[in-house]
Amino acid sequence: MSILRFTPEHEWLRLETSGELTVGITAFAQQALGDVVFVQLPEPGQYAEGSEVAVLESVKAASNITMPLSGQVVAVNQSLADDPELINDSPMQDGWFFRIQVDNHADLDTLMDQDGYDRFLADNA
Repeated sequence: MSILRFTPEHEWLRLETSGELTVGITAFAQQALGDVVFVQLPEPGQYAEGSEVAVLESVKAASNITMPLSGQVVAVNQSLADDPELINDSPMQDGWFFRIQVDNHADLDTLMDQDGYDRFLADNA
């Protein structure tokens, strides 16, 4: 069973068996943005929590993706460069953005679990 966490900015983080975290946006965020037509992915390297790491452009707006936890970007989803529609079709699976090795795995516990995210959505509807 994988561990899935969420940020108030509607990013999801999935803990992989390797210890890395895969990061993407939720279906809620994708629906709010509309059809994503361009993605600027981060370069591998160290990033502080809250720093801008990616940019999405949709038919409705542009949106910045921030680093959910401090750590190192170790992989990016190169498929998105040629096919940003993957985010529209599969935001929680094939449309992931990057993988990080976090500086402190305990920080993952500060994020919302699925029930907490569902309550967050309901409270902010």
